[in-house]
Amino acid sequence: MKLNDKVCLVTGGASGIGKKISEYFLVEGAKVYIIDISYEAAESVIAGFENIFGKDRIYFKKASVTDQAAIEQCIGEIIAAEGTIDVLVNNAGITADNLLLRMSLEDWKKVIDINLTGAFICSKSAIRHMVKNKSGRIINISSIVGVRGNAGQCNYSASKAGLIGFTKSLAKEVAIRNINVNAIAPGYIETEMTARLGEKIKESLINTIPSGKLGKPEDVAKAAIFLAGPDSDYITGTVLSLDGGMGI
Repeated sequence: MKLNDKVCLVTGGASGIGKKISEYFLVEGAKVYIIDISYEAAESVIAGFENIFGKDRIYFKKASVTDQAAIEQCIGEIIAAEGTIDVLVNNAGITADNLLLRMSLEDWKKVIDINLTGAFICSKSAIRHMVKNKSGRIINISSIVGVRGNAGQCNYSASKAGLIGFTKSLAKEVAIRNINVNAIAPGYIETEMTARLGEKIKESLINTIPSGKLGKPEDVAKAAIFLAGPDSDYITGTVLSLDGGMGI
């Protein structure tokens, strides 16, 4: 129970990696708030978590991470109910892939706004309470393509690289306040998105991974538990790669 009685906020926590992080946080004893843009998409997930962990440990807030007023309201409500936010996981993100010559300005802005500006908005709103409490953890979900780049993903790669710079800079600002800020950079993970890829594409991806396999959402969730828990007290401003060796 490494997160027993901790109040954790996970953006985009109703699907994919965010869902698994939320689940593993609950297993470790945390109280989890999920922020997502659609209650309809999250309804069955929340109900499933309630059946396993009880209704007093999992909560849903509907908001877009790009809506500063809505995020501030959600976080204000959490603080009013709990008195604190111990862990913020900035996980919400999207892709809109295309070659740069074909990429629209709309798709560029949309990906940057959700993946990077969303983390800024959520962190700024949560961190004032962490500073007051002189305690907190922020975990940003970046990506291996934020380190290495990837053709057809200039917008996504830029957003994830920006998230790494954001992580390191914010870590320097708040370390003296006992707030740790770290990032996780997953490689190719088995999610709904990779499940839609053809077998030939998946095989070509696996051939680029030294370990010879895709990662699992559980791998990211376990890393998030480590960074959220007491075992990482002296770690801040780092980027933890979960890529099966792609970054070697």
